[in-house]
Amino acid sequence: MAAVVAATRWWRLLLVLSAAGMGVSGAPQPPNILLLLMDDMGWGDLGVYGEPSRETPNLDRMAAEGMLFPNFYSANPLCSPSRAALLTGRLPIRNGFYTTNAHARNAYTPQEIVGGIPDSEQLLPELLKKAGYVSKIIGKWHLGHRPQFHPLKHGFDEWFGSPNCHFGPYDNKARPNIPVYRDWEMVGRYYEEFPINLKTGEANLTQIYLQEALDFIKRQARRHPFFLYWAVDATHAPVYASKPFLGTSQRGRYGDAVREIDDSVGKMLELLHDLHVADNTFVFFTSDNGAALISAPEQAGSNGPFLCGKQTTFEGGMREPALAWWPGHIAAGQVSHQLGSIMDLFTTSLALAGLTPPRDRAIDGLNLLPALLQGRLMDRPVFYYRGDTLMATTLGQHKAHFWTWTNSWENFRQGIDFCPGQNVSGVTTHSLEDHTKLPLIFHLGRDPGERFPLSFASTEYQEALSRITSVVQQHQEALVPGQPQLNVCNWAVMNWAPPGCEKLGKCLTPPESIPEKCLWSH
Repeated sequence: MAAVVAATRWWRLLLVLSAAGMGVSGAPQPPNILLLLMDDMGWGDLGVYGEPSRETPNLDRMAAEGMLFPNFYSANPLCSPSRAALLTGRLPIRNGFYTTNAHARNAYTPQEIVGGIPDSEQLLPELLKKAGYVSKIIGKWHLGHRPQFHPLKHGFDEWFGSPNCHFGPYDNKARPNIPVYRDWEMVGRYYEEFPINLKTGEANLTQIYLQEALDFIKRQARRHPFFLYWAVDATHAPVYASKPFLGTSQRGRYGDAVREIDDSVGKMLELLHDLHVADNTFVFFTSDNGAALISAPEQAGSNGPFLCGKQTTFEGGMREPALAWWPGHIAAGQVSHQLGSIMDLFTTSLALAGLTPPRDRAIDGLNLLPALLQGRLMDRPVFYYRGDTLMATTLGQHKAHFWTWTNSWENFRQGIDFCPGQNVSGVTTHSLEDHTKLPLIFHLGRDPGERFPLSFASTEYQEALSRITSVVQQHQEALVPGQPQLNVCNWAVMNWAPPGCEKLGKCLTPPESIPEKCLWSH
């Protein structure tokens, strides 16, 4: 026992020194890292963030035993770019997860996309190998589905999940159903071997993903440090839950999905305790972007007091729930007002492993260990990109919008609404409005809903504008955009014949290859 206590104290010293930028050699085994990434879950979906049904007891307890971040952000208001940013520590404009086909348009990785994560990007699991980590991804990859983009070619040792979202079902003629992989090969397709009942919402996928996580933790807990990236998608429309959870929430089907995820997180944390590795496992829970209010109210969550949702660079699209848990290291019941980003998980995970980020490229993620272990606050900007365009920037409590829009009038008239019930005159516009000469600035502490822009003539506005303009100018002067990966689509590259389809008799014939510009309307 004395040796264990000594090792724990030594590792805590190492982390404090790492947070201070000092290196130490001869450290004990680094901690396990468990990143829990939700899909389209909103800031207001957890009880600890004020959700009135209070149906997330395990996540609420995780917050009570650890640290809550009320000011934590995605790197993009859409899933694929956000996930690319998490695993590279870099803004999508740097790692290529954006489009130049149209100004300020969101883009992602549907089946027909030709691009994906470039080989030049160094992903977190690749780097963690240097410290002896074994890595697994469970759930949605979303960084490209063609062979060169396979997660096992980018550092992961194991994979159970899918390259794309669980849209469907398709007829396997005009468009194939999405495959589910185990490691290198597909083991079935959504709506076939892995059914999702769109009428009832019943699917066992979260239970399957939970069991995969529990089995991996049991196998690795006593052998090597592990990195587990649990990226489940039950809260992405079409929302699903397993039969024991269907109909149990006050919030409808979306709440059923949240309750099942909460239960799953509880089981994972319980297993870490049972295996006596909880004090050597860093756990972080967050979401890839805000709740998709376009699917509200039946199949979408809550963004709390914030404006709009997924697809927009208003707070509702990019501010996320975020919880950190590490018994014995992170003091219980803490709230950090550090401005955090999903990209910080890259840099923080490397610091936990005793590694430094690559020095041959710009890294946007911060090491959060000073905030986590010492309660320190670090000044940093948050940049809000939509496609190729810097839409807004937050520095301290002030947020400046250089461009605003929700979606086009054409889409809006078709019933596509990213801000239902939230019309703010001159802000939630349906035409792309240029504010670069006179940005709209909000004080997010007094006005988290972005409803009352500061007066252009006020001293507060002028001082905030000066500080933010300086930071943005530095950022843009140093920015080297990556080669855009989301410009070209081709129906021939869809999931017609993934590896392993021969064994299952699931190979399909692709159509003629015709590359064309992807059409992004949002």
